[in-house]
Amino acid sequence: MTDDNRQVVRPEAEPALDRFKWEVAAELGLDEKIKNKGWENMTTREVGKIGGQMTKRMIGFAEEHMADESKR
Repeated sequence: MTDDNRQVVRPEAEPALDRFKWEVAAELGLDEKIKNKGWENMTTREVGKIGGQMTKRMIGFAEEHMADESKR
């Protein structure tokens, strides 16, 4: 799927998600490669690692938030 086909639910979150993507890429040691080669030249495995870590962390965040809400 290209960026043009992506449906953004909360456009105001886009800058935060971009920062988060770069943060995860840096933690995985991929940020320099992305800076040098660009996102379009990354392997599917590399971008999948980034997306997978982002998803895992966002689910964890949501679970924590939901747990906090259930305590109220």
